[in-house]
Amino acid sequence: MVWARILKSVAAAGIVGAGGCAVGPDYAPSPARAPATWISPPANGLTDIAAAASDWWASFNDAELDSLIQRAVQSNPDLRVSEARLRQARAVRRMSAADFWPTLDASGSFARAKQSKNQPLIGSLPLPPNFPFEYSVYQAGFDASWEIDLFGAKHRALEAATAEWEVAIESRNDAMVSLLAEVARDYVELRGGQLRLDIARRNLKLQQEALDLTRARFQSGVASELDATRAAALLAGIRAAIPPLETAVRESMYGLAFLLGREPGDLLAELSPYRAVPSAPPEVPIGLPSDLLSRRPDVRQAERQLAAETARIGLAKSDWFPKLSLTGDAGLESVSLGKWFEPGSQFWSLGPTLRWRALDFGRVRAEVRAQTAVQEAALATYEKAVLNSLREAENTVVAYAQEQNRHRALADEVTENRRSLDMANGLYAEGSVNYLDVLDAERSLYGSEDELAVSGQAVSVDLIALYKALGGGWETPTQKSAKEISTASLP
Repeated sequence: MVWARILKSVAAAGIVGAGGCAVGPDYAPSPARAPATWISPPANGLTDIAAAASDWWASFNDAELDSLIQRAVQSNPDLRVSEARLRQARAVRRMSAADFWPTLDASGSFARAKQSKNQPLIGSLPLPPNFPFEYSVYQAGFDASWEIDLFGAKHRALEAATAEWEVAIESRNDAMVSLLAEVARDYVELRGGQLRLDIARRNLKLQQEALDLTRARFQSGVASELDATRAAALLAGIRAAIPPLETAVRESMYGLAFLLGREPGDLLAELSPYRAVPSAPPEVPIGLPSDLLSRRPDVRQAERQLAAETARIGLAKSDWFPKLSLTGDAGLESVSLGKWFEPGSQFWSLGPTLRWRALDFGRVRAEVRAQTAVQEAALATYEKAVLNSLREAENTVVAYAQEQNRHRALADEVTENRRSLDMANGLYAEGSVNYLDVLDAERSLYGSEDELAVSGQAVSVDLIALYKALGGGWETPTQKSAKEISTASLP
């Protein structure tokens, strides 16, 4: 059969093309160098014996936080955008893979035609009376085309598309890491704001009671009016601190709703009841700096982008070389349906086409230079991502350890300020000190309690930042993970 001969010829040409080598540089990832140990030795619960858990938020032992994380993974708009771009990149990769195969188009047509009796050629010939000046034409057939990848242009295009697909995977992973950290941080700030608000309200109540007592003592002549005005001023200061705290709490609730793809007020009833600030676990494994580079999605994303731009250099260079294509068509054509399947109605053609750009005035050379510059920029971006990951990790290791030291010192300060207030109240009742000493002790205690609450929140926030800097969390989304996608067999 005609088509059997065509397919055999095309297959033979494909084998020849497959044996050709791809032009341009072959990409070989060079392992980024990382320090063997942390610059600041892990302390205050940090250990380098193992990598951080992928579901790090579970270490806070907060069921509400776990629920928020799960819902955010399912419905966050930014994550859905990343998922859509991942699907787009996968489809583009499949398009590049499909370019290795021939294309086959089927067509069919019918036309009713009439020739002029007075045209130069026919009009000068003696024709029988029944010559068919008006007739019908029936045609159906197939057109095939296959460009042989002699110099690896299609291979380089597939390499670039595959690397871009992997870039999209890591971009999605990076979005996951950022989302989890942002949800956890907003939740900790919400609970920290509620704690500070509770402290301010308790102090407001105590200060109101102190003001009432001072005014009673003033009316009975035991205390001065100055004591009463000072107590009122302290009460007003505490009352003034409450509205900003209420605003911050409400903003945290709205922020969490946004991250979950919900309207601002949807989580008010759920999050309004007071809960303690999630506390850091006693031990946090962080692994070694060398483990960091393999875990961070942004580093892997930059490395895959470098691979894509390297492949595109070969794709640009391929324009220097000729293009070989096999084209063919076959079908049936007849002026009568009755003769449609007769051997005389068959037609076919098959042949190679060689195309080679003879003159381009340096266009291809300029394209190669431009793509080489893009590849060099991608290399610099990758190196920057490596350095940035090391910097962020070292910063968060120091911040977490030092904030714990600060938190312990503030806890001691609160303890001493409580003792000072008890002593000041006792001495004031005996008349040994004036009321200014009592107010100073109250002001100091309120300030230290508020700072302790802020520091407790900061410890948890710093730990979240550490988990994010380590690149943890993208491995365990509730939907099909990008890690599974990246390790799946390519089409």
